[in-house]
Amino acid sequence: MSSRRPGRRRRLGAVLSGALAALCAAGTSVAPAGATEPHADQTLQVAYLSFAVQNSYDAPMLAAAKAQAKASNVHLTVFDAGNSPTKQYSELQDAITSHKYQGIIVQPIFGTGLLPLVRQAISHHIAVANLDQELGPNLATDAPQVKGLAVNVVFVPTEIGTKLGHLVVQACASYHPCNVGYMYDIKASALDEALHGAFMKVVSPHHNIKIVAQGQSYFTPSDGLTATQDMLAAHPDLTLIVGSDQGIEGAQQAVAAAGKTGKVILVGYGASAAALRGIRSRAWYGDVAQLPASEGRLAVKYLAESIRTGKLFGGIDPVAELPHGGIVTKADVGEFHAEWPG
Repeated sequence: MSSRRPGRRRRLGAVLSGALAALCAAGTSVAPAGATEPHADQTLQVAYLSFAVQNSYDAPMLAAAKAQAKASNVHLTVFDAGNSPTKQYSELQDAITSHKYQGIIVQPIFGTGLLPLVRQAISHHIAVANLDQELGPNLATDAPQVKGLAVNVVFVPTEIGTKLGHLVVQACASYHPCNVGYMYDIKASALDEALHGAFMKVVSPHHNIKIVAQGQSYFTPSDGLTATQDMLAAHPDLTLIVGSDQGIEGAQQAVAAAGKTGKVILVGYGASAAALRGIRSRAWYGDVAQLPASEGRLAVKYLAESIRTGKLFGGIDPVAELPHGGIVTKADVGEFHAEWPG
């Protein structure tokens, strides 16, 4: 676990210890002037802006959010952007101008693009929770980047990149050279730029590690398969492939088809069911965990409490509480449980 950030329980314990602690942690913890706090038994109306409902990573997040909504007396209205930033922007506009919702959960596709509308929603006394992706330009923190945000439940891209780098250094230790194929998800995205930059800071000092090939998976096994086939064709001496779980699922298929299972090391991120199976079978070397279902549950839980009490809950990264900082290898795979299929 990172020594720079306390675990979620420690942060939330400070918030919940009393009104004074909440004021200090959040900057403000009272409902805006003119706003009325709903009764505890009132059903809250909340808009949930998903980046893509059918995505295998997003679906368990939404399922957990719905289960928590039922427990928290929240009615969720789900908007599906289908991976379109333009559509998501319009959906957020509609959610604000409809005056139907006391709260909005955003799962950004292009976080900085949503900032003006999120600020508008907060100024209209609509509580906003950010979920999964960063809402703002800083991809190295779980702290809210919008004043008045109810809660910021995210993973930190630079931390994933750093942990991936350490896994690759470990896996490459006995290879000279260690020829690496790096699989982006969407190369031009801010997420991938931050993740790749942090990864390179870790691996660059190790002169045995050579990044000899690149590809893109677009978060799908089929594109991961194609990208790996291309990398193997151009570099038959490839030692290792690293990327998101969905991309590495495709890589595993390509490696098997090429008769190179066990000869090409696979490193992923996501801690999906596919990844944990791969690590147990030794087809994958290791993985960096994500917890999409926990994120969905926590976003609804603390948004509902924020609407009812006016408290702000700051930044929450569920991975911060995982064993070994969320780095999964054959030595500790039994300590992890998948929250999405892959």
